[in-house]
Order: sequence, then C-alpha cells, then structure tokens
Amino acid sequence: MDRESGKTGVCGVPADIYVARAALHYWEEPCISGSEEAGNRKGSGTVFFSGCVLKCVYCQNYEVAHAAVGRKITVGRLAEIFFELQEKGAHNINLVTPTQYIPQIAAAIEIARSKGFSIPFVCNCGGYEDPEMLKLLGGLVDIYLTDFKYMDAEAAGKYSRATDYPDRAKEALSEMVRQQPEAVFSTDGLMKKGVIVRHLVLPGMVRNAKEVIRYVYGTYGDRVWLSLMNQYTPFERVKEMYPEIGRKVTRREYNEVLDYAISLGVENAFIQEGATAKESFIPVFDGEGVTKE
Repeated sequence: MDRESGKTGVCGVPADIYVARAALHYWEEPCISGSEEAGNRKGSGTVFFSGCVLKCVYCQNYEVAHAAVGRKITVGRLAEIFFELQEKGAHNINLVTPTQYIPQIAAAIEIARSKGFSIPFVCNCGGYEDPEMLKLLGGLVDIYLTDFKYMDAEAAGKYSRATDYPDRAKEALSEMVRQQPEAVFSTDGLMKKGVIVRHLVLPGMVRNAKEVIRYVYGTYGDRVWLSLMNQYTPFERVKEMYPEIGRKVTRREYNEVLDYAISLGVENAFIQEGATAKESFIPVFDGEGVTKE
C-alpha cells in the first residue's frame, strides 16, 4: 500500500504521523513506569500513535487503533514531545503502537539524540512487525515491550485478522532479541535495555497462553522477561459479536497459566494481582501533550 500518496491500508492512517496522546502513564510494568515500593513512580512518557496494523476485536485502545483518532504532527514536533516528556520526569519514552510510523520515529529519535536526549526509548508494539522495519530501530530503541498474543493461528485470524500472527511474532521477537540480547536494570529497578514479552490471557484460551509461554521461555529462557496479564476487559461490542470471549478471565484460568510458567522454571516475569480488568485503566485520548501549548 502506497501510504505516501495518501492511501491508508490496514493501519488506517496515511504516511503522516498521527498522535492521540502524549503524557505520563503509570500503569505499565514497574520497571517501565516505576513503582511506589521503590519510591520512583514518576511514570512512563507515553506517546499513543493512531492506527494499528492489527485489528484486534477486543482492543482496549479501540478508539485510537481502529478509528485512528489523533492529531497530525511533524517529525520535528515528535522530537520536541520527547523532550517535553523528559522534562516532566518520565523514566523513558514509551512509543505505543508505533509500527506504521517506524521510519518517522527513527528520524525523530535521531534528532532528539543529536540534541542530547538521555532517557531510554521503549517500543511498545503488538508483535506483528516486519523484522526489516525493526532493523531501522537498531541502536535507537533501548527496550522492546512487545505482545505475543497467539500461538493459535485460528484464534489469531478470528480475533485479530492475522492468521500468520504466530510466525510473524516469532520473526519479530527474534530481531528484537538480536538488538537487545540481555536485560539491563538501574540500581532502583528500572529497565534500561532489554525485551519484555507481554501476553494478555484471554477467557477460555489457557492452552494458547501456555503455548506462548512455552515458546518464548523455551527459545530465550530468562534473557527475555515475561509479563502475564489478567486485565482483559470485555467491552459490550465484544460480548455481542464474540460471546465466547465476552467475560473476564477467571482467577482459576489465570492461576493455571501462572502455575504452568512456574513449572517450566520461569523466574523473570511480571504478574498482575487484584481487579485489573477495569475500563478506568484506559486513558482518555484527548490530544493531551500533542500540540504545543
């Protein structure tokens, strides 16, 4: 798809950069956002990009990913946003759903770095990336915070319109680990370099979760951190069209996934406790921090 000529393709946006929100975010993994226990919870400098190369029916950022709500900015403005978030105390710059803008993001990072920008960059993506495009981020992105949604191709096709997701995710993860082969943390527990693989446990899909964990841990061991998430939120549109996933993940399902990870010997993992499946965790995409004040 020729996005340079104004066409949009699957991601829903043309070649221009569209951003829906740029602000401190406190609900990522503690090594990304900081933690109250460590006394360093300043937040992650999160830039939510509009559009997405996947069309997950249960997406919690549906307004941005599917409807592509956002404001057009330049590469230069994106570099300015990085500095503004750093000045607010951000631990890092968290690039959310950046896949469709990788060339422009790489250019903005280079501009920022040339002007003395100092905090890490986090590529927060869906796991459905082209390894050749990821190579553009080599030496620029410090941390990959990537999803690995499916090892079940049928489910990937049904819920994300991407039956090839398992193979693409394996290829993308391989390139991410090639770029950042070992995790590096600061003395207060913040990640400076490395790869974190997120898996959102879906209702009724414990087997899929186990297969993802088995692949990631079996391939990379503790070099890659896992983040096993129980925060799946069943929106009304999902309940109506996909009733089999129209409920929250049960405690029993989530515990079975955790027990399996432990049985494999997984040590480097983040887990979620308590009532995380709340719509209140979803930020308001009102353009905060996007245009100059």
